[in-house]
Amino acid sequence: MHLIINHSSMVPIYEQIVEQIKEGILKQELKENYPLPSVRTLSKELKISALTVKKAYDALESEGFICTVHGKGSYIAPVNPQLVWEEQRKELEQDLEGILQKAKRFDITKEELKDLFLLLLEESSCWK
Repeated sequence: MHLIINHSSMVPIYEQIVEQIKEGILKQELKENYPLPSVRTLSKELKISALTVKKAYDALESEGFICTVHGKGSYIAPVNPQLVWEEQRKELEQDLEGILQKAKRFDITKEELKDLFLLLLEESSCWK
């Protein structure tokens, strides 16, 4: 597992860890029961506080992405299809929200945006 921390990002470090591990799980790069590095090991690797790693692991556990066994470590939890669907939907909603904001900046009406979306759907080979 390779995590990259951007210290100049406005996104908190623990959130960067959470997002990268989630992405690995959703892309099936991190499989069920895969052992995560210990809090101490990952904090040394990334040169960050162990409390930051602990906060990330706690967040992942509370969302159902990892399981922690006291004295044994943290592992990727069994994949919950509902959880995967919710994460994918959340990502899509964020993308669409950005598109809506851009359309508003460009003074595109709801009707024009809807027409454009329907046209793109018709022309897309994804749903043919």
